[in-house]
Amino acid sequence: MEFGTIRNQQGEQIDYAYHGADTNQDILVLVGHGVTGNKDRPFVTALAKGLAEAGFPSLRFSFSGNGDSEGKFTDSCPSKEVRDLQAVLDVVSQEGRTIVYAGHSMGGAVGVLAASQDVRIHKLISLAGMVHTKKFYEVEFGDQTPDEGCMWEDESCPLSSIFADDMEAIGSVLEKAGGISVPWLLVHGTEDDVVPIGETHEIFEKGGDNAEKVVLEGADHVFSSEEAKSRLVRETIAWLSK
Repeated sequence: MEFGTIRNQQGEQIDYAYHGADTNQDILVLVGHGVTGNKDRPFVTALAKGLAEAGFPSLRFSFSGNGDSEGKFTDSCPSKEVRDLQAVLDVVSQEGRTIVYAGHSMGGAVGVLAASQDVRIHKLISLAGMVHTKKFYEVEFGDQTPDEGCMWEDESCPLSSIFADDMEAIGSVLEKAGGISVPWLLVHGTEDDVVPIGETHEIFEKGGDNAEKVVLEGADHVFSSEEAKSRLVRETIAWLSK
């Protein structure tokens, strides 16, 4: 199955890779990345491929301005990425198909924002999900000047005022958790030094009976070890198989 060209509201083409499966054709798992990431992050690829091999078709994509997707990186921010996700949903959603969105880091915040308002997301997965956007910005980039500095000393990722303003305006997605009425899996590693695992514990408490939490001992923010990637895939498959 191919979905053809996917474009966002600005007409920018969204780069994606589809991983088909012989079974479960009535389900599709969308995988979104975090800040400065893209669809080809090793754990993103491992998750998408692992799901497909287990019989769950998946589609990993890069938000506009990231990876090989069109658009400017300096326009990237959670609010725009919500609209990018909605553009993907416009193309892949169809009657009878269960759509699962798995978002990493800031992509996890995007998932909470989207799932709290868009009924086309039937199941939600937060991977080391960011909760407090304003705090994240202040901790990671507070010493930089928007439109002059860059993210984590990476000149290919300039820090924009668009990003700064949106992170502050959102502030936190914590209260949006009450609007998540679909099954929700939260996965976080104990050695995450980018998004503290405490944020997952905090939003899990707001998630109600539909939320389930998995703690990966020793895993970092990007699930870089082979053990972390393997367990991430296994836990996600087990949850989807319920």
